Amino acid sequence: MKTVIVPGRRRGEGYLPRLLLCLTMLMSGSCLAAGHLQQLPPRWSLELKGGSFFPAEDGWKAYYGDDKTGQFSASIAWKLARQFEVGVGGSYIRDKGKGLAPQQDVVSGDVTLQLYPLQLFAVARGVFSEDQWLVPYVGAGWTRVYYEQNIHDQEKRRGAAEGGEVRGGVQLLLDRIDRSTAWGFYKSFGVNNSYFFLEVERSSVSVGSNIELGGTSYQAGLLFEF
Repeated sequence: MKTVIVPGRRRGEGYLPRLLLCLTMLMSGSCLAAGHLQQLPPRWSLELKGGSFFPAEDGWKAYYGDDKTGQFSASIAWKLARQFEVGVGGSYIRDKGKGLAPQQDVVSGDVTLQLYPLQLFAVARGVFSEDQWLVPYVGAGWTRVYYEQNIHDQEKRRGAAEGGEVRGGVQLLLDRIDRSTAWGFYKSFGVNNSYFFLEVERSSVSVGSNIELGGTSYQAGLLFEF
């Protein structure tokens, strides 16, 4: 019988490819674990907020029974740089009270006022690190307010006026509170950073020479960067 000799594998042969494969897998796992460290800088932000609007109009309380009402807002902005962005936003403000008959100083029925402010704005943010807990910011812009007033048994009034607005606030980074949830939020929706924020906004918008549609807003909300 003829003996067949099978060449044996040299010691160490085949271990190098296996080692490279293991290193590749370990590096991939590290990247996934780091998560947010591998993300590209955010280019957009989405903001949702709500709070109270304090009108600057002196006669507001006489018509509507209170010196404030609710406000809900949203905006989207594009980041020219990490610390500077420009955007567009809108709000909804509504209040209900009692109207006065024209040229008579008597109550004529229910009155409902709805305001729709639209804004073009720029914001500067004091952010210098992706892990920065608190981020202060200031902004300013142009606003146009569309209004609609309905008074019982009177003609509906509609119109618009333009003015300016300034704002300021502070943002709290939520990612550091729960990093695993933040990483899952990024994988599912592409959100790099999430913030809770408090904001004060002051607007000045006049209709003619005697009616003011602006005021001061105190709002809280969520900001998402992606």
